[in-house]
Amino acid sequence: MPELLSPAGNPEKLRAALAYGADAVYLAGQQFGMRSQAGNFTIPEIYDAVKLAHSMGRKVYLTLNTMPRTHEYPFLYRFLDDLRGSGIDAFIVADLGVMATVQEMLPDMEIHISTQASIISPAAANAYARMGARRLVLARELQFHEIKAIKEALPADVELEAFIHGSMCVSYSGRCLLANTLTAGRDGNRGTCSQPCRWNYTIYEEKRPNFPIPVEQTELGTFFMSSRDMCMIEHIPELMESGIDSFKIEGRMKSSYYTAVVTNTYRMAMDAYTRAPENYKFDPAWMQELDSVSHREYATGFYLDDPMQEPQLVKGGHYIGEKAYYGTALEMDSPEARAELAAILENRVPYENADGRLYRFMEKNKVRAADPAEVISPGKTGQFFYVGELYDTEGRIRANIPHPQMIFWARVPFDVTPGDIMRVGTKK
Repeated sequence: MPELLSPAGNPEKLRAALAYGADAVYLAGQQFGMRSQAGNFTIPEIYDAVKLAHSMGRKVYLTLNTMPRTHEYPFLYRFLDDLRGSGIDAFIVADLGVMATVQEMLPDMEIHISTQASIISPAAANAYARMGARRLVLARELQFHEIKAIKEALPADVELEAFIHGSMCVSYSGRCLLANTLTAGRDGNRGTCSQPCRWNYTIYEEKRPNFPIPVEQTELGTFFMSSRDMCMIEHIPELMESGIDSFKIEGRMKSSYYTAVVTNTYRMAMDAYTRAPENYKFDPAWMQELDSVSHREYATGFYLDDPMQEPQLVKGGHYIGEKAYYGTALEMDSPEARAELAAILENRVPYENADGRLYRFMEKNKVRAADPAEVISPGKTGQFFYVGELYDTEGRIRANIPHPQMIFWARVPFDVTPGDIMRVGTKK
């Protein structure tokens, strides 16, 4: 059973990944991670994250995958020293100097080589293995037959990790100088990519500067740098038999809703295949789940296509929007929850009736009574219902719950457990 590895851009996303079935998460501290604007984790939060994950039998990998300059190494030494005793399961590194520093300061730490190292051959893979790497995160430009060749050439105790879902990069495995050139100081190789490959561009003929020509999608051309998003949900059997040891979901900059839904969907598909490979059947509801999160047009990356023949460019430059996330189900057994429920019941409101039971939520986006909604739970796709009556924490009935972070109660016609997500619903 390959590992399902999910992004944890901050503590909230970490909890979403673990709740919805990730075997492991990858996260960053406040320095030296390739997603410096993801929120990330303070040193105490890293210790707490590892403690939580280990209590659930899961793993935590920390990204150290930028390429530090000379003046940054004193800060790297301090950062590594602060992480002694944290229990991190592995560091993900891209730079040989960082790798050597980790091995010197934390000799027992497991090393994973980042996709930023652009591993595309058995020769490169074995070179990193000889230097002590225990896992290799492959470049995203590889096809299945190339991955198989790398796996067969490696020692049995060296694992392969590969991305199966999320944003792709127009530059080779993310190694890009565009941001550094076009936005001063924003170096994509050091964690501050501004995604200039997604911008709109205009070209000029040298002698006619007053006649700009926009680069856009027409019958004559397309966006020439912006990549589609990878989505391999329809190819679970090929992935499961590929020799890849860890399936990685991209998205530390995405929402906790994204983390929960994508993790949950691949968890369901992987578990279905593991239970009965001979009877495995793709469920179209899984694709509907992945369509509900923020993404660009989907493609299968380069597992099935040669990047020199099919660059996987988008036909339109926009994101496909995410379903509105109404709220998250909360615990109902705390003193606060019991007091809130008592206030509601004082108004002769039944706790349970033919329309369902009252459940407690924290709001993310405005929700109104009678809105079409769905609840997603670990291991399940969205269950549709119409929002019943709504109550605030004072026991008053409300037509809507307007403000983020408000606690509210809603009647739902099926069982809801803490951590379940309520979102906009689409009646099937």
